[in-house]
Amino acid sequence: MVNFQKQQDVGLMILRVSVSLLILLHGIGNMASGYAFIKDVLSSMGLPSFLAYGVFVGEIVAPILIIAGYRARLSAAVLAFNMLAAIFMVHAGEIFALNQFGGWAIELQGLYFLGALSILFAGPGKFAVSTNHPLD
Repeated sequence: MVNFQKQQDVGLMILRVSVSLLILLHGIGNMASGYAFIKDVLSSMGLPSFLAYGVFVGEIVAPILIIAGYRARLSAAVLAFNMLAAIFMVHAGEIFALNQFGGWAIELQGLYFLGALSILFAGPGKFAVSTNHPLD
């Protein structure tokens, strides 16, 4: 019988892969559009549109590193920052709102943000490329 209390590293790997794979797929969609929506949002805020390519780091590079478990804590911090920026730039009016089903209007963004924070604080676990660095 499996002792689930001793499977923390498996749980951390599942968390890393699930959160990162989902945001990576989202990032691939953004990349396929040339970051058009993000450029529009930045332009409407008076910010240079080239900053949209920072999303590439947060939604493509960081998730790949988190999945591999290489510099997972640092990459999770990048992902968490990316999600905070998305929440405040695009979803600020929904932070205290409910959706049509009675759930939190930004539950997906909240899940990505809190998942990234969990990885940041818990680390990658032993099923990772590197586990001995303070930023892992």
